[in-house]
Parts: sequence; structure tokens; C-alpha cells
Amino acid sequence: MSSVEDRWERLVRAALRRERTGKSALGQPVGGIAGYVPSSLANNRDIDAILRAADEIQDEDPNISRILCEHAYSLAQNLDPNSEGRGVLQFKTGLMSVIKQKLAKREGGIIERSQDIARLQEFYKLFREKNNVDKLQEEEMKLRESGVFSGNLGELERKTLKRKRVFATLKVLGNVLEQLTKEIPEELRRVIESDAAMTEDLVAYNIIPLDAPTITNAIVSFTEVQAAVSVLKYFRGLPKLPDDFLVPATRDADMFDFLQYVFGFQKDNVSNQREHLVLLLANEQSRLGILEETEPKLDEAAVQRVFLKSLDNYIKWCVYLCIQPVWSSLEAVSKEKKLLFVSLYFLIWGEAANIRFLPECLCYIFHHMVREMDEILRQQMAHPANSCNSENGVSFLDHVITPLYDVVAAEAANNNNGRAPHSAWRNYDDFNEYFWSLHCFELSWPWRKSSSFFQKPEPRSKNLLKPGGGRHRGKTSFVEHRTFFHLYHSFHRLWIFLFMMFQGLTIIAFNGERFNSKTLRELLSLGPTYVGMKFFESVLDVLMVYGAYSTTRRLAISRILLRFVWFSVASVCISFLYVKALQEQSGSNGTSIMFRLYLIVVGIYAGVQIFISFLMRIPACHRLTNQCDRWPLIRFVNWMRQERYYVGRGMYERTTDFIKYMFFWLIVLGGKFSFAYFLQIKPLVEPTRLIVPMDNIQYSWHDFVSKHNHNALTIASLWAPVVAIYLLDLQIFYTIISAAWGFLLGARDRLGEIRSLEAVHKLFEEFPGAFMKTLHIPLPNSSSHQSSGQKVLEKKKFDAARFAPFWNEIVKNLREEDYITNFEMELLEMPKNSGNLPLVQWPLFLLASKVFFAKDIAVESKDSQEDLWEKISRDDFTKYAVEECYNTLKLVLTEILEGEGRMWVERIYEDIQTSIAKKSIHVDFQLNKLPLVISRVTALMGILKETENPEVEKGVVKAVQDLYDVVRYDVLSIDMREHYETWNLLSKARNEGRLFAKLKLPKDAELKAQVKRLYSLLTMKDSASNIPKNLEARRRLEFFTNSLFMDMPTAKPASQILSFSVFTPYYSETVLYSIPELQKKNEDGISLLFYLQKIYPDEWKNFLARIGRDENDAESELFDSENEILELRLWASYRGQTLARTVRGMMYYRKALMLQSYLERMLAGDMEAALPSNDAADTKGFELSPEARAQADLKFTYVVTCQIYGKQKEDQKPEAADIAMLMQRYEALRVAFIDNVETMKDGKVQTEFYSKLVKGDINGKDKEIYSIKLPGNPKLGEGKPENQNHAIIFTRGNAVQTIDMNQDNYFEEALKMRNLLEEFHCNHGIHPPTILGVREHVFTGSVSSLASFMSNQETSFVTLGQRVLANPLKVRMHYGHPDVFDRVFHITRGGISKASRVINISEDIYAGFNSTLRQGNITHHEYIQVGKGRDVGLNQISIFEGKVSGGNGEQVLSRDVYRLGQLFDFFRMMSFYFTTVGYYFCTMLTVLTVYLFLYGKAYLALSGVGETIEERAKIMQNTALSAALNTQFLIQIGVFTAVPMVLGFILEQGFLRAVVSFITMQLQLCSVFFTFSLGTKTHYFGRTILHGGARYQATGRGFVVRHIKFAENYRLYSRSHFVKGLEVVLLLVVFLAYGYTESGALGYILISVSSWFMALSWLFAPYLFNPSGFEWQKTVEDFRDWTNWLLYRGGIGVKGEESWEAWWDEELAHIRTMRGRILETILSLRFFIFQYGIVYKLQIQGSNTSLTVYGLSWVVLAGLIVLFKVFTFSQKISVNFQLLLRFIQGVSLILAIAALAVAVGLTDLSVTDVFACILAFLPTGWGILSIAAAWKPLVKKLGLWKSIRSLARLYDAGMGMIIFIPVALFSWFPFVSTFQTRLMYNQAFSRGLEISLILAGNNPNSGI
Repeated sequence: MSSVEDRWERLVRAALRRERTGKSALGQPVGGIAGYVPSSLANNRDIDAILRAADEIQDEDPNISRILCEHAYSLAQNLDPNSEGRGVLQFKTGLMSVIKQKLAKREGGIIERSQDIARLQEFYKLFREKNNVDKLQEEEMKLRESGVFSGNLGELERKTLKRKRVFATLKVLGNVLEQLTKEIPEELRRVIESDAAMTEDLVAYNIIPLDAPTITNAIVSFTEVQAAVSVLKYFRGLPKLPDDFLVPATRDADMFDFLQYVFGFQKDNVSNQREHLVLLLANEQSRLGILEETEPKLDEAAVQRVFLKSLDNYIKWCVYLCIQPVWSSLEAVSKEKKLLFVSLYFLIWGEAANIRFLPECLCYIFHHMVREMDEILRQQMAHPANSCNSENGVSFLDHVITPLYDVVAAEAANNNNGRAPHSAWRNYDDFNEYFWSLHCFELSWPWRKSSSFFQKPEPRSKNLLKPGGGRHRGKTSFVEHRTFFHLYHSFHRLWIFLFMMFQGLTIIAFNGERFNSKTLRELLSLGPTYVGMKFFESVLDVLMVYGAYSTTRRLAISRILLRFVWFSVASVCISFLYVKALQEQSGSNGTSIMFRLYLIVVGIYAGVQIFISFLMRIPACHRLTNQCDRWPLIRFVNWMRQERYYVGRGMYERTTDFIKYMFFWLIVLGGKFSFAYFLQIKPLVEPTRLIVPMDNIQYSWHDFVSKHNHNALTIASLWAPVVAIYLLDLQIFYTIISAAWGFLLGARDRLGEIRSLEAVHKLFEEFPGAFMKTLHIPLPNSSSHQSSGQKVLEKKKFDAARFAPFWNEIVKNLREEDYITNFEMELLEMPKNSGNLPLVQWPLFLLASKVFFAKDIAVESKDSQEDLWEKISRDDFTKYAVEECYNTLKLVLTEILEGEGRMWVERIYEDIQTSIAKKSIHVDFQLNKLPLVISRVTALMGILKETENPEVEKGVVKAVQDLYDVVRYDVLSIDMREHYETWNLLSKARNEGRLFAKLKLPKDAELKAQVKRLYSLLTMKDSASNIPKNLEARRRLEFFTNSLFMDMPTAKPASQILSFSVFTPYYSETVLYSIPELQKKNEDGISLLFYLQKIYPDEWKNFLARIGRDENDAESELFDSENEILELRLWASYRGQTLARTVRGMMYYRKALMLQSYLERMLAGDMEAALPSNDAADTKGFELSPEARAQADLKFTYVVTCQIYGKQKEDQKPEAADIAMLMQRYEALRVAFIDNVETMKDGKVQTEFYSKLVKGDINGKDKEIYSIKLPGNPKLGEGKPENQNHAIIFTRGNAVQTIDMNQDNYFEEALKMRNLLEEFHCNHGIHPPTILGVREHVFTGSVSSLASFMSNQETSFVTLGQRVLANPLKVRMHYGHPDVFDRVFHITRGGISKASRVINISEDIYAGFNSTLRQGNITHHEYIQVGKGRDVGLNQISIFEGKVSGGNGEQVLSRDVYRLGQLFDFFRMMSFYFTTVGYYFCTMLTVLTVYLFLYGKAYLALSGVGETIEERAKIMQNTALSAALNTQFLIQIGVFTAVPMVLGFILEQGFLRAVVSFITMQLQLCSVFFTFSLGTKTHYFGRTILHGGARYQATGRGFVVRHIKFAENYRLYSRSHFVKGLEVVLLLVVFLAYGYTESGALGYILISVSSWFMALSWLFAPYLFNPSGFEWQKTVEDFRDWTNWLLYRGGIGVKGEESWEAWWDEELAHIRTMRGRILETILSLRFFIFQYGIVYKLQIQGSNTSLTVYGLSWVVLAGLIVLFKVFTFSQKISVNFQLLLRFIQGVSLILAIAALAVAVGLTDLSVTDVFACILAFLPTGWGILSIAAAWKPLVKKLGLWKSIRSLARLYDAGMGMIIFIPVALFSWFPFVSTFQTRLMYNQAFSRGLEISLILAGNNPNSGI
């Protein structure tokens, strides 16, 4: 036992030792026993602190450590005596073991516990003395007072940290003493209290230490913060709080304390919202101006702004419901009362948990709580509010939020994990919309729990054939029925418009374009069409509200029924009148009375409609409409036309914007209808005219429907594909016109002006000026009496000096990120330009080799001085290099020489200036001797830059003498007689050896830098035109410098910018790659580290140089050092899609803010100077400046919401350790998570949920800041929005940027954030911006060809696409990240996403819908960009596209899309449709076009009429059909997707590079990828609307370097692509076998090539884009794996990846409803057409067309099924008569073969007929299978399920073999695999892979 205890002791000690440093072996923070105090004990934060202190003092005094551990144990025992909480028993056992070990290892005799208190008191004094406690504070204060910008900042940090650690330990010792005894000596008690006062900044706080003022955080010294804190203090009107209400001694009571006491808000919620409001007020004040230092008072305007912004939604809600807000007059409300209201609102919001998704419900709660508060305010003494009070105490959570939460949770539980129909349960929107009517006041206050609103639903029936739910309250105002009719219901205006235009164009075409009375009468048939379609819409209105009639407002129901009656009457009347008018026309004696009456009715109806549309849709008429709204008739008409909701009002744009997007759509519609008329409708007129009257057509089958109906099916087969293209080609024209428009907009915005390194070099001179205009704060113009030339130079130098620190920090960050080498960093850095040189010094990469270029010109020149200078000046930077060398040399020589030496320098330079003035320099100086001068100057500078010593001094003297001699004797040709005395003196001094005797070697850092720079200029002979070499570094610098010339708002000073948060949801993705993950090899022997080294070879070399390793060192040496291991992990993680990369990127915002704030503070005292001081450009230590850090904290917060971080900590997952390490690296990082705490209640373990916020602390752990109890499990809806919602209360500021955890950011882009935030105050239309769209750069494009396709597609959408959506179309939504939200606007309106289960699966876009519906405005800005990772493998991409398509399918059903479709004006509605759900519907139509065409051709071929029709009507060569097929093919292969892509390339890369990129994509088979992608979108979009089943799927986001097994691909794509692809192949084979083409094989190829391409892409793309997809060994292994999977029987608990049976059951799971089964059955009937047609084509039946033939074919099929059943008879049943079964199977086989042989030999049955029968029976079998699968419960009851399953297995085996055989054949040829690798991966990796395979002896598994 002792050995076990010994091992445990060693383990705990090791853990505690690691705890002290906070690091593990791999540099990660880890927790010992202190770090893992169970969550059920976490309410007592003392235990953790005590154990940490015990660890701290273990080495000093083990006895005291033992006392502390025992006390911690007793605390744990008191909290949970029976150890019932999760993990408590293990914790106590471990702690007790440690205590026992301490007792066992004691020195001396028995421990006297009675002496413990005395020992503790004594140790307290000793610990204070040892750590010089009294001096610690003094030393720190001295350092602080020594100046913010001194060099002691690092020392200050260390002192502060040491003080915090010491006082933290003292605090624990003091607390333990006080808990153990009350008898503490008075002197010691005073010392403990004094020390406790010093530990106030150890109290956990977030940003501002409000409960514990601190000297270490400069934020409390900001006047705006002080004013904001003081304005919240208790004011005279507040009732007095009772004496027993505790307020921390460190602050006064405030209004938050009053609200906490009255309503029972949680303490941490109050602390959180107190800081939240203080920051909002302080930041609002900072924008108004800096306050007085003494007693700062908050501006009234700041309070008013915060008040109006925060309660704007409440005010609008009151106006909408026509109720009085809680104040009678806003002007009469005092400043204090306004703050009280805002405080109450935020406290309600902060504790509302899931109810935050119901913003109007929060308005209702606020409304009643303010009324209740007003009653209490009239009292002298405060008392708890009745609504929150009970015998259990005062609790807002328990009495207000929990009842609401319970009913929402009950409804959510009834959705059957998202599988129940949406109509069967109430989602968040249903609950919220209840508060849009006055009925909500029936809920009373406090809540009337008996209301039907609180009625919980009964559990749903489990019977799959009876899908109805139990008793439940109906939906509110909208029901999400699952049907395609929603597309018509939401966008009926578009469909009516398209249908009527088609009808009108067809009438014109059939009338030969003659506009006579006949044509006019026919065109007037549009009237009945219009009212008929409106009637259909009104029918849908009635049907769609089914399920909400009982709960929808009576007024809304009345409107629906009135519209139904109105359109019923209108459609009957107008149709009747039109028919009568036609009859009147056909009658011989008829007058035109009815026709005139019809004209009058239609004219009046159309006129009124147009007039009302004009008033309601044209922005300029809105004021008139609003004025007329007082008239009852107008109000009634408006109400009839458009339902009035709380959202969706006032969604109009200003007239100029309206004209812009109307003009855009007129161009699109003009193109569309021209194409439709001339290439679709008109060419079909003649064939139709010929076909309609045709008779005596011979059918080859038994015809049911085609006789005496004018060949309707033939006409349908002809027109169907054309009509399908007509419905979708608007999408094509939109794509083309929007691409062109976006291109022009981008060009106007100056995008792509700098697209190469050459442009960066050429324009660099303009960058400082552009930077000062855009990214720097405006500076007052300094007045000067200098000449204009001097002014220009001074301004240039001033700009360069301001620009230099920012540019250098950008370059430094590029080096830290390993994109550039150390040498490149030196070349790219810009000098400070703060010295006395009369010129601007440019970075060396611009001046490299320029001196030598100028020297060569001068040496070879025979020209005059002007010509020579003109040649040099042709290149500006050559000129600058010459001038700089000239001036710097003078400066250096003047500084180091004295006396005669300096006289010589001055004399030479005077002579040169004189010669220049005389223009005789080429005469006075021997320029051909310049190389000698340069060599001597280089030698001199080379010695001067060395470290000072006597040898160097001698060397300098010698070098200067050499320079003197060369200049004096070789170069000078001037007449020295003019200055004879000077030269004589110098010559004499030189001869006597004292000319350069007095030397001052450079000591000043500035001068040393100039020497080093001059040396570099004179030694760089190679051009630096390709610096930097790294493509990513180039791209970033090009984009940054380009953005300097783009329009952006003026930058505000850092103290005045809008404050903002960054918000990242995280679940369990990779935080940081571990070493095992990096070294783990796949089946090819390729590790992730190897892969990254090959993909990023230059970055790997730079990384090795940065950590001081040689690139030839063995890789294993890297693992010797813990620091290097951590650096390696970070390097790899920063190249993947990891949380570490995202956090690093987002923390650049803070770094940028610190730099800007630091430099602006330095500039503030230096504004008047013409040139900045040396310090102003010195950024050393800016990250340590307390003021800069405080300013950044005031303006920026970063919250990562790691939903399960608490569980990860408990389970000791590496992710938790990595997240803790990130908190240590970034002090401003905050992590929010949901903690599950188990508690005992009535003898039962209950789980409580807390929303917590933590930060890194001084011990290398996380420190809890806030812990807010939730009413229950927060995950009621979709995971990601629920994760965001629980943590959004911890964000701060005016704006919040939503960032996904696969994103990145760049320092240079972070500098522009303050400009972007100013867009909120710019004019972007009638409504102020509520979401700022930001451009993204997809950084995963280099990983593989697929990644580049995805990257290019995504880039085109997030740049050019969204540019047009925002302007001119005004329909940009929120498509995910990284948009910047107006935070207060959104948190008061439901948050930044929606969370209802399944319907909000694409949660992000609903934020855009919500913002637009609530009168928001979404803009797009491209001068700033954020990095974004995308999926890189085909399976990842397909899963992602499936998720998005399914999400769009759910959007079709949603109320948001319906309302936007109804309430937008016509043109915005079209923009919205074609950029959201319409895009996916058109994608689906593209595929349906192929089906319509091929089934049409199959009908013509199988019915036998194809040849007759072709001969008579020539339909095959028809222009319309060709146009339709060509259009479909171009969409299919992604040509129209590529148009915006190519235009984007041209704009941003240049024409040539764009062409090369496009051709490269084509060679990499992007057309195959886009065709495959089309199938993915179609399948998931269609299936979601038909059956549902959309769900969030994690795509992995990793690097795809592994081979995907055949079976895995088959499982993923079988139903979405393979089945559909084989169906297309079947149709094509039928058309080939039985169809008629006049031009034979060529005609068939031309007409079917697009369909063949689609089918083959769908079948083989997953294997074509599969790494190592054609390696023979892999193919063999894949086949074995696939057969194992196919034949494995499965069972309970077996997953689909393991067994075909389990997978098949999963594939059928989406068919759940009766409606779904019926629809699936109807769709499956198409497979029976083949058998019906083919059996009549068999030779055996001759010309017989009777039904008997078809009947006999079923008999044969039945025989085949019986035969199949004989061979698949269950082995379990047949175990007792195996012999008999085999005998029967053998006989059956022989008889079947014999019967077939006899039939072929003796009858007319041919071998061709046998194959034709297979062709006929295969689809029939699949049809039977599909119907049986749809009715699975019924088939199971009939006992036929096993047979159906056997048949399905056979089909899957057959389909798999059809696909597998070609793959296997290609695998035989080695070159195919090599070609595929080159095709898929960039060349660096392919080359590296091949070399490594050779080195490994061609055995990939032997290790690389």
C-alpha cells in the first residue's frame, strides 16, 4: 500500500510543481489537484486558492502546507458531506492521500494540532518579512512614477506580478486564520487587514475593477470612466436600502445595488451589467470630448444616446401596440431615471438566458417591472418586488424567467430532436410573436400561469404512421408547413410576372408578331390569368395558416378570409366576362358590349392596382401614403394588400437607391425576355403548329393518353425543357449583369490598382501620404515660412516619420509569422526619418543596388552634368539612393571628425556644391574614379559599425586617410588656388599625421544606425525587386498598400473610436496541434508536419531561423527543448484552421489599438513641432505601456465562447489545457463556457447550469470572473446560436464582430478597424447601418486543386457578389462571418442569430433577415479583409454544401423569407429571391431540365412517335431546344459561376494572370467539380423541402492528406449522386437504343454530350478527386473493405460505417411523414415507364400492342423475383435442410438457363431482347424497392422487409461494381496515379511526396 501512496504523492507533487510554472512538458498550462476542484464545489472559490497557496509554500514550510490542505479538506467536507457531487469523492480521496503523505513524512514526533494556529500566525509574520512586503508596494510605486515611457516597463511588470503573488498567498493565510480562530492578536489582525487592503486588485474583475479599485490598472484613471462610475451612484430619489444589505467597502452603493435588492438579480449578473453600462457610458462620453480632470461629470448627451439606443425597440413596441411607455413625457425623465431604466433593462437581458431570443417578451417584462419599480420609488425604504418575491427569497430568475423557460423547453423537447414537423411545436419566433398583439397583456403581472400561453404540450406519438402530436397550443401567425408551395406563397409576384410575360410573349409569337385586334383580345386573357394566380395565392394563404387559426389574431384571420372571398369573386367575374367577350366576338351578329365591359373592369382593376403599388412601393410616395393612411378606405386597402406585422414596416430605400436597383433589373429583364422570345418561344411556334393537328401517328406501345388530345405529351416533351430554362435563365442574366456591375464598382473603388510587387515598389513614395490621409488621425496644418519646395520635403519627411513605426510593425509581424526572412525584414524596414538629414530615407529594398547602377552611369558617362543627372533621375529611387549616400556620408564624417578633419569634409562638400551650381561636376571631379571612393567609404563604414575598441580606432584613422588620399589625388580636378590656405593647412596636417588624429567614434544609436544603413547601401549589389519572396507576404502587402488609396471614413483618435468586441463560438475543434498529431503518419507514411513542410517550404526555413536552428539539423533535435516544441506546435497550428490561429489574428486588434494609442499619446505633446522627436517614432515597449493597454481594454474585448470548456477541464482534455495556455499568452482574452454543477435537492442529484466567464491568472490557471445561473440547459435549439446567446452578455461595446474559429486576421488590417467602425456614422441610405459587411480572403486555396476551386468560388461571392448585393441591390444579408454588428441594436432585438431547431440550421443568415425586417441596413466594405478557412477535400466540401443547401431548403419554409418576399418592393424582392433560396431552386431546375429533356426523349423513343414527329416537324434541330440544352450545359459545368470569378481575377490580378488562372482551373477539371457540386445542392435542397432532415454537420476543417476508402465515398454519394447518375445513364442508353436522330451518331453525341458529362461526373468525381485514388494497392484494399461492409449483417448499436444494413436504415430515416411517403411513391412511379416502353420493342412480340404483352412481362419479372428469393433464402431458417436447399437452388438455376436457351432457340426471342429485358426490369425493381422503402412500417408488418433488404443489397452491390470496375482499370496504369497527384496538389507537395517515396525504397509505409 505504501508504494501506491508513494506513487500518488509523487504524481501530485509533480502536478503541483507544474502548477507553479503553469506549464507542462510541452509548454501547456496544466492543473494539479488545485486545478480540478469539482464544479459542484466551485461555489466556494476558497478551496482552489487555498490549495494553490499550499503549493506555493510547500518548499518553505511543509507543515503550513499540510494545515492549508487539511482546511481545504474540511471546507470540501462541509460543502458535500456525502460526496454525492460528480468528482467530489475522487477529489477528497486524492486530497486526503496528500495530507497522509505529509503526516507520514513529518520530521520529529507527533504533530500537535493545537499548535497549528500559533504556527500559522508565526508563519504569516515570517512570510511577510522574507518577501519584504512593506517595500514591495513602494518599489512598484517608484517605478510607476518614473514615467510611463521609461525603459523600466519589463521590470515594472515583474514587480507587479511578484507583489500580486505574495499578497495572494497572504490573503489566503489571513482568511484561513480568521476561519480557524477568532482570537487573533490585535496587532496581527491590523497587519492582516492592512495586507488585505493591498490585495484589492486580486479580486477577479473583467475590464474595470469596479468592486476593487486598483493602482495597477490605468483604466480607472480615465476621466470618462470615473464620470461613468460616479453617475451610477445612489441618487436622492432612490429609497433607502436596509442596513443588512452588503455593499463592498471599496465602493459606494449605486442604482445597481438598489435593483439587485428589489428584484433579486444575481450578484454576478449585476457586476457584469454594471461594468457593461459603465463601458457604454464611458465610450459614448469619449466620443463627445475629454472631461475635466477634477470631478468629471458625464455629459447629458452621452446618457441620452445610450438611453435611446438601448430602449429604442421598447419605444417602437409601445408605439406599435398603441400603449403609453412607462414614462409620460421623455423630456420630463431625469438623467438618473434614464440610467435606472437602462440598468433595469440590461439586468433583465443579462439574466434572461434563452428568453433573450424573444426581444418583445423582454419589452413586456421591462414594461411591467418599471411600473412595479415606480411604486417602490414612492416609498421611503426599499422593499422586494412582489413579482420576484416568495417564501424562498427574492429571485428574478426563479419567478420571471424560469416559468417562460420551462414552457419553451417543453415545446423544444416535443420536436423529437428536430424530426417532428415544424407545425407540431412552437419555436422561439412563435413565443416572441405572441407579444406583438395586445393579447399578451392577458398574461398579467406577475405571470398568470393558468394562461394557455404557459400550456405545455403533451408528448408526441411514437407511431411512425400516425405522425400527429399530442395536445398542444397552436403556432403564432405563421406555420412552417413542409412544401414547395412556399416558393410561390412567398414570391407570388415573381411567378405571376414570369407566367404572364410567358403567356404574353407566346401569344405574340403565335400571332406572327402582328398587333391586330385578334392579338389584343388574346393578350387580354392576361386578366383572368392574373386573378386566377392571385386566387391561388389566397388559397395558399388559407392553407398555410392551418395549425395557427386558434392563436392568430382575429384581424389577420379576417384579412385572409376576405382576400380569399375577394379573389374568388374577382377570378370568377373576370373569367366569366372574358369568356363572354370571346363568345360575343365569335358570334356573327354580336355587338361588343361585353368586351367593352370587360375592358372597363380590367382597366379599373389594373389602374387601382398600379396606383396602390405606386404609392406603396415607390419611396418618394411613402410620405403621401402615410398621410393618406388616416383615411379609412386607404387604410383598409393597404391592410388588404399587405399584412401588418411588428417587423417589416418601413422597409423602403431612398429614391436614388430605388432608381439604381430598378435600372439594374430593367437591364437584366431586358436581356432575359429578349433571349426568351427570340431563342426559346418563337422557334417552337412552327413545330407546335405542325404537331398539334397531326393524326394517324403509329404508336409502338398500347397507347392510353395520346389519342384525340392534339399530341399533348409530344408537345409537353418539346416545351418542358424550354419552360424550365425560361424559369431559371433570369438567374443567369442576373449573374452576368451583376458580375459586370460588380467589376465596375470594384474598379471605381480602386480595387486591384496595386496587384504586383512592381507596383508596390513604384508607388511606395506615395504610401506615407496616403497613410496619413486614411489611417492616421487628422493633424492640424503647421504654419511655416519656408519655401514651397522645403514645405513639400518637410511634409514628406513628416509623413514618412509617422508612417515608419506602423510600417515597421507590419514588417515585424510578417517576420514573427515566418513569412519573411531576417534579411528581408531588414530590407523592408523603414528608417525613422527623425534625424537631421534633408531628405526622406526609404526602405533598403527600394534602394538596393541603386548606388552601383548610378556609379556605372557616372563612370561611363561622357555627357554634361544635366544629362548625367537626368539619366540617374529616370528612376526616382536611384536618385534618392545617391542623395542619401551623399548626405549621410557628410553627416557621419562631420560627426566623427574634429578640427582640420571636419574642415576637410566641409571644404570638399562646398567644392562639390560649387561645381554643381556651375554645372561642371564632370570637369572638376574625375567621375571614373568613383569606384575607388566607394570602396574606401565602404571600408570606413565597415570598420565604424564594429564594436568600439583600440584596434577599431586605428582602423578608422587608416580608412579615413585612405579616403582622403583617393579624393585628394585621384578624384579632385578643381583649381585649389581659390582656397589655397585651407588646402595648404590640410596638406600640412596630413603630412604631419595629425589631420585625423582627433576622432569621435559613433556612440549615438541614431548615428550607428545611419552608419550601418550607409554600409548596406554601398554593399548591396543585387536587386531587391523580388522582396518579399513569399507569395502570402506579397499578397498582404499589396492589399494593404492598395487599400491606402481607397475611400474610407476618417480615423478618429484611439480614445474616441467606437468600442467593439470580437466574438468566436467554439465547440470541440482543434485548438493547437499536438506533437502526436503532427507526427502521426497516414497509410502513405505522410505526417501532417511533413505535409506542411512541403506545402510551406520557405515558411519552414524562416521558422527554423527564428528559433535559431539550422535547416540541416535533424528534426528530432527540435524535440529537445520545451520552448521549441511549443513554437513548433504553434507554427503548425497557425497554418491550419485552429482556434490558436483565430485568437492570434483577433488579438492583433488589441495590438494595433495599443500602438495607435501609444503613438497618439506621444504625438499629443509634440503636435506643434515641424518634425517629430526621436521618441515619437520609437515603438519599443508600446505593448507594456499601462495607458496604451488600458485604452485598448476600454475599446476592445475578445470573448471566445467555448461551450464545453468546463467539461473538457473536468475530463482533463488537451483542448482545455491549450485554451488555458492561450489565456496566458493573451491577457485580454476571455473565455465563456457553460458549467454543469450537480447539487443535492430533496435527496436527488440535480444539474444546475451556469454561464461563466474566465480569464488567465497569475498562477497559470483560469480565474472565474462571473458565474450566472441559468434556468436550465441552454441548448434548446441549434447548438451554435445557443452557444453565442449564453455568452453574448459578456461582450462589450457599441459593435461586435462575429468571427468563426476557422478565421484569421492580420496586423495591418487591424489598423483599419477604427475606420471601419466609423461607417456606422456614415450615410448609407435612409436607415443607419446595422451590419457592416467585411471582405474575406480564403487562405486555404493553396492546399489542393479542390481547395482552390472552393476558394475562388467563395472569394468571388464575398467580394464581387456581396459588393453588388449591398450596392445597388440593397439586399446583402449576413452570410456568416466576419461581419460587424451594431451590438446594442441587435442585442435588444433578439441577438446576432436565431436558434430554433432545424428551421434556423443556417443560423447566421437569419441575423441579416432580422436586421433588414427591423429597419436595419447592411453594407459591404472592401478596404479591410479578414482571413477565412474553407473545406479542402471533396467530402468536406460536399458535406458543407449539403448543410448550406439543406439550410436554404429550411429557409424556404421560414416566416422571415415569407415576410421579406411579401414586404420588399418588386425589384428588391427579385434581388432577394435570386441571391438566397432562388439560387438553389434554379440549381435544382438546371438538373430537372436534363430529366425533362431525357424523359421527353424516352417518351418519343419508346412510344414510337419520335421518328414520325422528327420527319414532319424537324424538332431535333430546333433553335429553342439547342438554346435550352446549351444553356443547361453551360450552367452545369460552372461557366456562369466562373463569370464573376474571372471578372474578379481580372480586376484584382490583371488580365493575363486571370486568363492563366482560368485555364489552370479548367486543366484541373473544375468543370467536373462544379457539375458534381450541382448534384449535391440539388439533392439536399430538394430532399429538405420534401422530407426535412437538414442538420448541422461538422466538416472537419483539417488538411486532407488521406485516401478516402471506396466504401466511404459510396456511402456519402450513393443516393445523392450515384443513383441519379445511373438513372441519367439509363435514359441515355434507352434514347441511344430506341431513339431517332436524323444525323445518326453525330446527332446523338451533340444532343446528349452534356447529359453524359453530368452522369459521368456524378459517378466518378469522388474517385477522381480522391488522394491516391488510382493506386493499385489502395484499390485492392478498398475492394476488400467495400465487400466486408456490404456483407456485414449489422445489428443493434452497429453504425452505418460498419455495416450496409445499418447504413441503409440511416438513409431511409428522413422519410417519416405520411405526406413524405406519398410524395416518394409518386416520384418512384417514373421507374415503371421503362418496362412499359421496352417490352413493346422486343422482337418476340412483333407488332402486338395489346396490354397482354405488358402483363406477361410482369409474370416474367415475378419469376425472376422468385428465383432471386430461392438463391437468397435465409441461412438461419435453412440450417436444418442445407442439402435440400442447395439441390433446389441448383435445379432452379439449370431450369432457368435451359428455359432461356430454349426460348432463344425456338421462339423469336433474341439475345438483344434478353439485354433489353434487363434494361426494362432494372428500373422496375428499383421503383418497387423505393416504394417499399417509403412504406417501411407497412412492409415490415407484411413480413416482406427482409426480401426487400436483400434486393436492395443486390442493387447496391451492382451499382458499386459499375463504378468500381473503371476505377480498378485505371489503377492498372501507374501514370494515372501520378497525373492525379499533380492534378490535385500543388507541385511542391507532389515533388516532395515523390522524392520521399524514392528515399523510402518505394515503400510508402517504411517511414519518411
